[in-house]
Amino acid sequence: MFVDQAEIQVFGGDGGRGCVSMRKEKYIPLGGPDGGDGGDGGSVYLEAVEGVDTLLDMVGRHHWRAEPGAPGMGKKMAGKDGEDLVIRVPPGTLIYDKTSSLLIADLKKAGQKVCVVHGGRGGKGNFHFITAVRQAPDFAQPGVKGQTRELLLELRLIADVGVVGLPNAGKSTLLSRVSAARPKIADYPFTTLVPQLGIAELDAERRLVFADIPGIIEGAHEGAGLGQDFLRHIERTRILVHMIDILPIDGTQPIDAYRQIRAELEAYSPKLAAKPEILVANKMDLTGAGEALADLRTELPGKQIYAVSAVAGTGLRPLLEQLWEAVERAPESEPYVDKMVLIAHEGAPARSETEMFEYVESPADEEAWEADEEAAKPQDGDRRPAKISRGRKKKGKSARLMATPEATGPLGRVRTTAKTRKAAHDSRIDVQQKAAAEPVKKPAAPPDAALQKEIDAMKADDARKGKYYRGRKTDV
Repeated sequence: MFVDQAEIQVFGGDGGRGCVSMRKEKYIPLGGPDGGDGGDGGSVYLEAVEGVDTLLDMVGRHHWRAEPGAPGMGKKMAGKDGEDLVIRVPPGTLIYDKTSSLLIADLKKAGQKVCVVHGGRGGKGNFHFITAVRQAPDFAQPGVKGQTRELLLELRLIADVGVVGLPNAGKSTLLSRVSAARPKIADYPFTTLVPQLGIAELDAERRLVFADIPGIIEGAHEGAGLGQDFLRHIERTRILVHMIDILPIDGTQPIDAYRQIRAELEAYSPKLAAKPEILVANKMDLTGAGEALADLRTELPGKQIYAVSAVAGTGLRPLLEQLWEAVERAPESEPYVDKMVLIAHEGAPARSETEMFEYVESPADEEAWEADEEAAKPQDGDRRPAKISRGRKKKGKSARLMATPEATGPLGRVRTTAKTRKAAHDSRIDVQQKAAAEPVKKPAAPPDAALQKEIDAMKADDARKGKYYRGRKTDV
């Protein structure tokens, strides 16, 4: 069954909890804390694999979870890291974030691999929280939660040649004649319900991949028929083969069929309509096909039209040779994104990825910060102090701030909340604005030399009189 769209939800593994343990061995009194760190949670990857040609596996399984990290143990033993989860998808898969509708990656070639969610970092054991004033910490860090994301997967087939045309134009018959594909062929419209791929071998070293989509009818870009659902599969092709029924059963003119298909391609995507196009007049084995072909060439001067009969197999070899030359000249379709961008998780462990993918930090989001701070707070049952304890020493010595779990972050850093960071930023802005608004004070001019000399003489006279009156004894 061919499935080209799927929605899944991926979960990164949670980090393991740090261990609270005390060393207890014979002949070793006061062994101290020896709790190990929790293991990192596994991440979720999507990898394009050759041979996978459908998203059917994603339809039957909506939730994909990576393995969580194991909790830490005593004797400073760290927990086991969770196994990464690799989801196999066909080449040509586009990965969208469902919430933001942003394109995460375009896995165009087999072997490309991208991490869509990171696992959480494991919590640190109580061994890391030893200080000079707290020799036996009885708490440890919980593991960081893994990322969660809803994804929309969309498959766009990778092919060299895309075959388009009205229903019953002979597209499936052409595919069956030039390749080993066996699509359904019948004498009624919309025999082809899903895209079909076929490989045409010109010789041992030359191959062409054909993509046949269901017939396009008038109004396909607005949802009529099946064309709109599958036109995206030929957006990656280099060349378009426009199949024209030279003698339609309904008595319409071939030029009208050509203009109808061109109008639908323009309405759907001007970029798709601008691709190189080769016109093929099919069913040339019918009586009167030669006159109809001459009229079509008169209506389309300057365009080369190849006359073939897909049923009889005539004229196919020159067509394949021309297609090979056109594919060699045509540029390769560009990926949908130049750089594969992922939103990094603040608490995620560092992972080495394929060099073609670039990771960028997530934007500063106050709500996300506050959510992470709430998640890092002690849970019920945690043996932690409720407030930052401050130990005061004797008079004359400075006080010391104890590094309790609430005063430190997941990595033991001094903790600052989003509100305090924002208040500090606002205060800096206010100081800068006030400094810019205050007028610059001019330095006082130096006093005149004669005036300064007179001032010094008055000060000396006042000092002499004050000394005289302080030393004089009053007569009784």
